[in-house]
Amino acid sequence: MPVDIDVEHVARLARLDLTDEERERFGRQLRLILEHAEKVGEVAAEDVPPTSHPVPRSNVFRPDQASPTLPHDEALSGAPESEAGRFKVPPIVERNE
Repeated sequence: MPVDIDVEHVARLARLDLTDEERERFGRQLRLILEHAEKVGEVAAEDVPPTSHPVPRSNVFRPDQASPTLPHDEALSGAPESEAGRFKVPPIVERNE
């Protein structure tokens, strides 16, 4: 079943200024893409549930377990600068005073 697409409308939505040759070429390409997508829809069997992965997967995350953290002084030891027990970083917003 041939698919009709308004290339001019799509180009306008995408804010594209297409030449006549580009409209013709993109129209052919879009029709082919939509026809192939339609064929994929015909193949889908009703007895096959939709899936996001070809292989069944369960929880792939590791268990959330508390573990010892880095001591405060050791964490700050690699910082170029620290102040009042915290990392000192350059300001990201300049103040105009």
